[in-house]
Amino acid sequence: MDERLAIVVFSLGGPDSPEAVRPFLFNLFNDRYIIPWVQPFRWLLARTISGLRAKKSRGYYARLGGRSVLLPETTAQAKALENAAAHYAKDVRAFVYMRYWHPMAPEVVAQLKAYAPTRIVVVPMYPQYSTTTTGTSVDALAKEARAQGLTTPFEVICCFPTAAGFIAPMVSMIGKAYAEAAATGQRPRLLLTAHGLPEKTIASGDPYQWQVEQTAAAVVAGLKIENLDWAICYQSRVGPAKWIGPSTEAEIQRAGKDGVSLIVAPISFVSEHVETLVELDETMRDLAKESGVPDYKRIPAVRTDATFVATLAGFIGFLKGRTTPCSDTGARLCPAKFGACPHK
Repeated sequence: MDERLAIVVFSLGGPDSPEAVRPFLFNLFNDRYIIPWVQPFRWLLARTISGLRAKKSRGYYARLGGRSVLLPETTAQAKALENAAAHYAKDVRAFVYMRYWHPMAPEVVAQLKAYAPTRIVVVPMYPQYSTTTTGTSVDALAKEARAQGLTTPFEVICCFPTAAGFIAPMVSMIGKAYAEAAATGQRPRLLLTAHGLPEKTIASGDPYQWQVEQTAAAVVAGLKIENLDWAICYQSRVGPAKWIGPSTEAEIQRAGKDGVSLIVAPISFVSEHVETLVELDETMRDLAKESGVPDYKRIPAVRTDATFVATLAGFIGFLKGRTTPCSDTGARLCPAKFGACPHK
């Protein structure tokens, strides 16, 4: 049994007040993994974009009380994981790390140093790997650890797109919603929606879209619904660049033309936040109504589902002694063409 185990649970982060919206957006767009421009041009672009988008984003967050709910959501997941991992060490503590707003890498590394763990396990709240999410977060944390002289190595799960404990809760929730719709004579279409990325990010070797497709295939296989009508779609587009598709908006409009009801399930989000509570529950629901979709149901994120949390806890034992970052299988999942896959 280890003496002192630190579990770092990380996600994107979000503003904790209306005043924090613009600096949060600046941090996001000033990340070279998001906008791969050299400085000072990236800094100038980030400053411009954050200024232009701040008012609209404040409006979104105002619907959630003026702040992001992602920190309390992730904190609840970290606490549940800490409890589930109690048997792995005499002393277990989970730390929440956010990439673009507090608690950010400098704060978290300082907390880790004060705790002086014998092991540090790093767990993303991103099931599918992308350089723009897990990649940039782990890189920033590692750089800060070197800067502060934290020498305990990080053991990192890079992805778990088809982990049984991640897929099963989604299958259960979707299956229940589908059965309820079928009982009323409907044959709804299932939209499996994920956060989008620019096409150029995928073209550069990022495996995110491929991994999203693996998640979707696992969910559909788990449902075991004959002749299931389903599609993958992508949301949250930002800026003029061409993004991967089809877009969630386009799929909702298609459902309206086809006259079919929708069950919408987020498959890249494990927490509720602005993309689910505002974009899916309000904006997309309104679009569905305007488009003539007979019924619109949104499946919740897995959040602190016991099966999901148990899977996250299982990574702690699984990682010990392995070369990381690695997938939840211990083997590389991504085809060779995806050069950005971190699995060695």
